[in-house]
Amino acid sequence: MSRPVPKPGILDIAPYTPGKSPVAEPGRKVFKLSANETPFGPSPRAIEAYKSAADHLEDYPEGTSRVLREAIGRSFGLDPDRIICGAGSDEILNLLAHTYLGPGDEAISTAHGFLVYPIATMANGASNVVAPEVDFTCDVDAILKAVTPRTKLVWLANPNNPTGTYIPFDEVKRLRAGLPPNVLLVLDAAYADYVSRNDYEFGIELVATTDNTVVTHTFSKIHGLAALRIGWMFGPAQIVDAVNRIRGPFNVSTPAMLAAVAAIEDTAHQQMSRTHTEKWRNVLTDEIGKLGLKVTPSVTNFVLIHFPTTPGKTAVEADAFLTKRGLVLRALANYKLPHALRMTIGTEEANLLVLDGLRDFMAQP
Repeated sequence: MSRPVPKPGILDIAPYTPGKSPVAEPGRKVFKLSANETPFGPSPRAIEAYKSAADHLEDYPEGTSRVLREAIGRSFGLDPDRIICGAGSDEILNLLAHTYLGPGDEAISTAHGFLVYPIATMANGASNVVAPEVDFTCDVDAILKAVTPRTKLVWLANPNNPTGTYIPFDEVKRLRAGLPPNVLLVLDAAYADYVSRNDYEFGIELVATTDNTVVTHTFSKIHGLAALRIGWMFGPAQIVDAVNRIRGPFNVSTPAMLAAVAAIEDTAHQQMSRTHTEKWRNVLTDEIGKLGLKVTPSVTNFVLIHFPTTPGKTAVEADAFLTKRGLVLRALANYKLPHALRMTIGTEEANLLVLDGLRDFMAQP
């Protein structure tokens, strides 16, 4: 029987696997701590702006996301003409791959980088080259060593999901300087809003001073607009022009645009979330460490917890134990981290319950 056949390579791609759906014991309150969602939700101003769009759902959005690009420009001091908005930063990552990668090309990502990178790479017929990490952190020298004449793009999440680690801006600049000028460096700064280190800069300066670097960001994390799927990119004029040629004309909805404008302007809501996250990131790292479990130092709104391979104390068993209590963390076997769980920093109640759950789990004979 004849039927349509996907182009070569598509069926070799491992599909993206989201966090599991929570199923707890009867009567347990469920805390979803598997998707790095903010526990505070969006700014009330963003919710109000979203609802205000309901009276005009029959109208197409403004095709270039102009009001949002201008708001981002005001917030970060950027030229709105060098900004592209998309249905989540995932769409923009895929647009970049579609624009710059093809059969025979290579793109480099790191050992525990975001799973969308190999998907976007392979979907366009290019090969995904994996550079090893050091202590779950990007290794600039390993990336540079992996470069070949076929390399066209480097994906770098900084900070990285799911490890929570980052590299200083000086290292990012060293990476850019060591790459050939025809290689596009994509800096994915989805978690930049949570970083408080003095040696970190999420990439704007590098984009502004080179013509082969872009930075992407999202409204899904600190802004709490994950359901609306909205992200953005800042890049050189010629890259923005190229990507705009294949971007869908109405890829960002009007409600999403208006909510994002209100969200980025509510700096008090962002600071509240940032303060809470930093406090509990430190508490969780310290308290989990006291249980004999290693936590990778994080600068994000999640922590990576490593479990032993001893029967009864494994990550798989800890995951099942916590899930029964309504505490849903993220298993990471698909990230080649089978002995770790990623925990989103939640409300105070959720964080304390996880600590209690881990204490009880580790205390089991």
